[in-house]
Amino acid sequence: MPRPRSLTTRQIAAAALAVIDRDGLPALSMRTVAAELDRRTMALYRYVEDREELECLVVDLALGPVLDRATRAPAAPSPRARLLTLLDLMREAVGAHPGILPLAVRHHSNCLPALRWREQLLEALADAGLDAPQRAAALHALVSYVIGELELEHQAAAATATGTATGTAPAGPLVPETFPLLSAALAARAATDPARAFTDGARTVLDGLGLA
Repeated sequence: MPRPRSLTTRQIAAAALAVIDRDGLPALSMRTVAAELDRRTMALYRYVEDREELECLVVDLALGPVLDRATRAPAAPSPRARLLTLLDLMREAVGAHPGILPLAVRHHSNCLPALRWREQLLEALADAGLDAPQRAAALHALVSYVIGELELEHQAAAATATGTATGTAPAGPLVPETFPLLSAALAARAATDPARAFTDGARTVLDGLGLA
């Protein structure tokens, strides 16, 4: 019998990402990844210790393009422009594999691309003249905005496909006469391209932080 070819952790991560993209995050398991690779489940444990390590590998693979593109991007004319670029790059990376968002949130403290992304945010904030406490507060605000916005965007996309309600709209009928401002806000948001809405929101956050 020929000996099975060896695997790399990148191949395993790619197989796991394929499972998530095709069947959703709940389908991710050592068994489904092994089946994707045409291997027995126990064979994966030669390369990956447990589910947590598998999830980290997936996040590293999915978010890696953020750093690659940030490194190759032309120098931004200002710290604000650099911050907008970094935020947009994270949206694009997660948007390519929206099922990994819960994993990215769960492993943000031990995922190298996410850590480097936050370091680059802090570098831009430092260049904008913010001191250490201000940078910490600004970083928290920016990361929270990205996570919340991406959750709403991709929940809305899933709801459109399944016909279910999301946090972006009331579960019941909305009466414009009772909620005129909310009705107008939701209608305006629904008519706005998601990428444009994301950037507009990011600019609002940066305005609030005093980053002109």
